[in-house]
Amino acid sequence: MPIIFPPPLQAGQRVALVAPARHVPAADLAPALDVLTSWGLEVTLGESIGPAHHQFAGDDALRRRDFQRQLDDPSSRAIFCARGGYGTARIVDGLAFTAFARHPKWVVGFSDITVLHCHLLRRGFASLHAPVPVLFRQPGGEAALESLRRALFGEADAGLAAPPHPLNRPGTATGELVGGNLSLLHTLTGTGSQASFAGRILFIEDLDEYRYHLDRMLLHLHRSGQLAGLAGLVVGHFSQLRDNAVPFGQSAEEIIDSYARLYSFPVGYGFPVGHEADNRALVVGRTARLTVDAGGSWLK
Repeated sequence: MPIIFPPPLQAGQRVALVAPARHVPAADLAPALDVLTSWGLEVTLGESIGPAHHQFAGDDALRRRDFQRQLDDPSSRAIFCARGGYGTARIVDGLAFTAFARHPKWVVGFSDITVLHCHLLRRGFASLHAPVPVLFRQPGGEAALESLRRALFGEADAGLAAPPHPLNRPGTATGELVGGNLSLLHTLTGTGSQASFAGRILFIEDLDEYRYHLDRMLLHLHRSGQLAGLAGLVVGHFSQLRDNAVPFGQSAEEIIDSYARLYSFPVGYGFPVGHEADNRALVVGRTARLTVDAGGSWLK
């Protein structure tokens, strides 16, 4: 299936901020509004910005209605998911993409927004795995924010680099990018949002997980055959990990390696993608080339 890429943004166009998952007070988005207006964009806050229903940004019906409105509105040229958390999977099955297909637009976010990236890719649309608006002014995130701007406006991108790592598996691979948060990739298995990994370069990251959870999720991806057809694997940040009183005994990278070594695809560790300030933008669905050698790893 050929991938459809939304057109680059232009100054003067309107974009929307919505919250398909966790509650976001409107005041928390003031820095993001400054950034987006400095890029020459007109910003609209969706109905889901502000309301709270327990930990969610309003109940499922409100969040679904708000997201659908932005999908359907041809004057809105990008949808920024204000933050992650949890809740996107609760609304995705009720979304219709008929109007969106006539006027594709960028859907931007990461973490819980992995649900939308995979859901869109399965239907042949590219999207942007990138910082969410509540983190736009995060100290140390300047390069990540600039990578998002360049991706949105269609400017040339030099790609990503990672330093040498002892667990790197040398080689080269070319394929469409797929991936995001490992917990969500695992959750989507067997659903209508599961995106195929076959022949693609998978990138993964995660936050606040127990080490044995990482092993369990990777084991499931292995046993379900999802790792077998990978062209390559890009490993991003695995941040703030937890362990039990009796340690699991392996780092996140060692856990990943224990499954990656069962295959022959190249693997690069330490890429600036995930729940750290330096979370560079990646276009899900774009064809990329992964090179891993003694000098490090490159994704272009």
